[in-house]
Amino acid sequence: MRSRWGILAVLFVVRATMAFQFQSVAAVAPLLVREFNVGLADIGVLIGLYLAPGAVLALPGGVIGRRFGDKTTVLFGLALMLGGGLLMGLSVSWSGQIAGRLVAGTGGVLLNVLMTKMVTDWFAGREISTAMAIFVNSWPAGLAVSLLALPPIGAAYGVSAVYLAVAALIAVGTVMLVTLYDAPAAAVASAHARITLDRKTTAAAITAGMIWCLYNVGFAMIFSFGPALLVERGWSITVAGSTTSIVLWLAAFSVPLGGFLADRSARHDLVLVAGCITFAIVMAFASRTVNVVPAFALLGMVCGLAAGPIPSVPSRVLEPETRAVGMGLFYTVYYIGMMIGAALGGRYAAWAGTAEAAFDFGAAMLLACPIILWVFGRIAESRPLPARLAS
Repeated sequence: MRSRWGILAVLFVVRATMAFQFQSVAAVAPLLVREFNVGLADIGVLIGLYLAPGAVLALPGGVIGRRFGDKTTVLFGLALMLGGGLLMGLSVSWSGQIAGRLVAGTGGVLLNVLMTKMVTDWFAGREISTAMAIFVNSWPAGLAVSLLALPPIGAAYGVSAVYLAVAALIAVGTVMLVTLYDAPAAAVASAHARITLDRKTTAAAITAGMIWCLYNVGFAMIFSFGPALLVERGWSITVAGSTTSIVLWLAAFSVPLGGFLADRSARHDLVLVAGCITFAIVMAFASRTVNVVPAFALLGMVCGLAAGPIPSVPSRVLEPETRAVGMGLFYTVYYIGMMIGAALGGRYAAWAGTAEAAFDFGAAMLLACPIILWVFGRIAESRPLPARLAS
């Protein structure tokens, strides 16, 4: 397939399988608590473990992609996701859940690093925020489907059936990638180019990763602890999951809207900053109001506005030949922060005695994003021009 929008559709579906698997723990968290006799802090750790391999593998993942090719590396990642999910489904111990989660998360690292680069390869310099907004929308879309589909499966057939349903979707995504994805010619040529990542470009990529990390920590508090928050108020797990999914379904509209506004207005930073601040305010409100459904709907309408502009930030400083390594740095920061953030959110909620505290923690992370963006801007402005532009 050579249509860049068709390619984007394929990558959307494949990445949605990762979101579906990531959310499988939070979607049936009350069932896991009962079956394995664990608490909210343990659930927070298990959620964060999916992201833990990224702390050490995100940067090597970019290098591996250059060595073996983006498509081959992503297919290997899908195989790891499938194997890890099956291990969790077959295990009857908590240590088995941890091991399977780590294996699946290792595959997810390869998908995240390489697929973001694949989208950038197809759209760099032309509608990049819109394309990234659509691509990252695969995450809330996968989470929403997971929240709707997995709690009823878990309630009816048990936790093992949940993991088998996830494995089936991963298999579908694998077939789509094998049969439909092709790399752009420019990406193939740059795969053999010399890697030159100067000190300030490295710092800029790391800083951009911090923005994406903090935004996602804030966003993760909703779907990780939203169901638990509502169960605390006496809601059933099925109703709590479907209500939380309102945020994610409406994010399916607010995410591309944010990317479209950023591209059309050429005010990417303004959309990013306004989106993060508004998201934080509404998040703090939604965890306290008794009007849960309208509040969660409002949360969904604003939570995605910054999601398109943020992953396009690294493209401002990365050239085609440095993109794989640069995105590896970007996701190394993301994974380290997400792993720590998910665990801290769970521990803070356990310390406070309510999942409401996790929402406040997420709002604080969102308010830090504009500050980090300012730092990125200062670094990017001080970089020397690439040789091909300076000449």
